[in-house]
Amino acid sequence: MIYSIEFILLLAIELLYFRIADKCNIIDKPNERSSHSTIVLRGGGIIFLLGMWIWAAFFGFSYPWFLAAVTLIAGVSFVDDIRSLPDSVRLVAQFVAMGLTLYELYCVPGQFLEDAPWWMVSAFVVMGLIIFVGASNIINFMDGINGITGGYALASLIPIYVLNRELGFVEESLVLTVILADIVFCFFNFRPKGKAKCFAGDVGSIGIAFILLFLIGRLVMVTGDVSYFIFLLVYGVDGCLTICHRIMLHENLGEAHRKHAFQLMANELKIGHVTVSLIYMALQMAVSLGFIYLCPDNTVAHWIYLVVALIVLAIAYILFKKKYYHLHEEYLASLKQK
Repeated sequence: MIYSIEFILLLAIELLYFRIADKCNIIDKPNERSSHSTIVLRGGGIIFLLGMWIWAAFFGFSYPWFLAAVTLIAGVSFVDDIRSLPDSVRLVAQFVAMGLTLYELYCVPGQFLEDAPWWMVSAFVVMGLIIFVGASNIINFMDGINGITGGYALASLIPIYVLNRELGFVEESLVLTVILADIVFCFFNFRPKGKAKCFAGDVGSIGIAFILLFLIGRLVMVTGDVSYFIFLLVYGVDGCLTICHRIMLHENLGEAHRKHAFQLMANELKIGHVTVSLIYMALQMAVSLGFIYLCPDNTVAHWIYLVVALIVLAIAYILFKKKYYHLHEEYLASLKQK
């Protein structure tokens, strides 16, 4: 009953936000780097933040520091969606939110760093900041076509939910509430090109990134096994290798682009947005569920599985780019001729 009420509230709040966004002109206009061609409402991903607050209202403030972190980073990102903020403001907010989240993770009872020396705790903080900076920005960069943010989030949340039923590393109600918020968002975004009611915006992509990182972080802190970040592996391979590719091309990493594998599929190969998003979902689900059900439950086996999956996905990415990247070069050449 509680989850039914939550779902109805989330749906009503999303619809209310659409009216506000339409009235306040919170929209996403297409440009030559976009994968869409029509004006769409921006910021529908605010439902992830609002879902966190609805969860807290129903189930209590179990993770206050993390709730504050998501509120801060998603709030700043939402303002940035409406009116561009200086990089310094976004950077400060991101690091403060990361610090709050890491503090919440360090407070996990019985976590493997509980009696660790100061230097090990310091190493955890440094590694945590690096992972949060890299992963949250990659998830943000990968938000480029209809359905991919919501769909991929669901492909990560389902394995997390499955493992949590067994290990109990986080409150089940939190995972289920985030899944409900994601389903509501997908209802309006997981649609063919030109049919999406809204885009996630930075508030959505950064917000869900922090939520996923917190959930996986709780799992890592309880088990002491960092290989569980495999639940974000498909995004990680595409995001990191695309960054390496752009560095090789001497491009400004801060500029918008259409060089991700999923963008080539949607734009140059004309594969439908829903189909591309489903491919990424299926890949991540296959990797994650294989990790849970096929891989022996020990750290060595986990790392072997992770490395093998990483190599396979990296090779597939490189072969795909070598075969089809010339189509993107032709597209860029056509822009210069206009």
